[in-house]
Amino acid sequence: MKPVYLDNNATTMVAPEVVAEMLPFLSEYYGNPSSMHTFGGHVGTKLKEARSAIAGVLGCQPDELIFTSCGSEGDNTAVLSALAAQPDKRHIVTTRVEHPAILSLAKHLEEKDYEVTYLGVDEKGRLSLDELGQAIRKDTAIVSIMYANNETGVIFPLPEIAALCKARGVLLHTDAVQAVGKIAIDLSKLPVDMLVLSGHKLHAPKGVGVLYVRKGTPFRPFLIGGHQERGRRAGTENTAGIIALAKAMTMAKEHMAEENTRVRALRDRLEAGILAAVPHAQINGDTEHRLPNTTSIAFKFVEGEAILLMLDQYGICASSGSACTSGSLEPSHVLRAMGVPFTYAHGSIRFSLSRYTTEADVDLVLEKLPGIIETLRRMSPFREEDAAKPACTC
Repeated sequence: MKPVYLDNNATTMVAPEVVAEMLPFLSEYYGNPSSMHTFGGHVGTKLKEARSAIAGVLGCQPDELIFTSCGSEGDNTAVLSALAAQPDKRHIVTTRVEHPAILSLAKHLEEKDYEVTYLGVDEKGRLSLDELGQAIRKDTAIVSIMYANNETGVIFPLPEIAALCKARGVLLHTDAVQAVGKIAIDLSKLPVDMLVLSGHKLHAPKGVGVLYVRKGTPFRPFLIGGHQERGRRAGTENTAGIIALAKAMTMAKEHMAEENTRVRALRDRLEAGILAAVPHAQINGDTEHRLPNTTSIAFKFVEGEAILLMLDQYGICASSGSACTSGSLEPSHVLRAMGVPFTYAHGSIRFSLSRYTTEADVDLVLEKLPGIIETLRRMSPFREEDAAKPACTC
């Protein structure tokens, strides 16, 4: 059974054109791009062309890009570099809804006697610029705020955040893993100091990413060894992955209008159909300022994991907005930060579409999901009269 794949914020299929672009560099052209001989030099030339293509999509200079293995590496490198380059500054500002690549690092740094301020969000997942301004101190080394949330798709006002940080003289890093390829980003106009992206979120393979470092930004490498990436990231480059990423980013730019029209319309139809057919359901997050492909929907008094298991029986792939682990009843840290009532947060699931999503995919979800929710509610203590009662937000 061909899957109905609506989990694109987790990872995407590698586009056929991207596969074709990278295959020669997994077989025929396997030389090391740093080698002196012609065979390796050909690969080095292709690597240079890929770097220029990616820079063109992002609106930056090729030498401002550092190739990495993933978003987590880029995030860690950016924050740790800012701290190493400014040893007299031991304060970090971030948000409560960041990806674990930032939040887990922040907790680790607190154990090393760094101080972290975690900014809250409102019930729609929006950030307060006033709160951010108040949080920045003289000893703040870096502000790290994601461009768009991976669970809800809520987009933060990065231009305003960047302007505020620039005025206060503090470095700004943004995890743009979910944003790149879905919304237009021009780094010649957006004054962030460091930005991170990951290939497998935009139809490139896993294992390749980019850390953008604006020229003039103090930088200290995370991986030390060889001379690769102008001494800023040791290790032989993932040439095939980088060439694939360049093709994927070029295609993402070409399909940007489709992402924000056809894909958005499919997402909206999916949402509207679910809300019309399923009582006691709600959208999590700001429905105005969010990614065009993402929706987080909460169903009262059911378990998100149970919904996913039953969807999976029909070949429908989605993900849970509930980050529960074995033996834990804690819902997602993002939904908790938004103050989503526990009875809704625990029954939240995320659908994330792509340009490969079809009308038939949406139709199947709208056909199967209402019955799944009805079945699960019959199996739970859910009662109609309970739904009208205020939910516990503990």
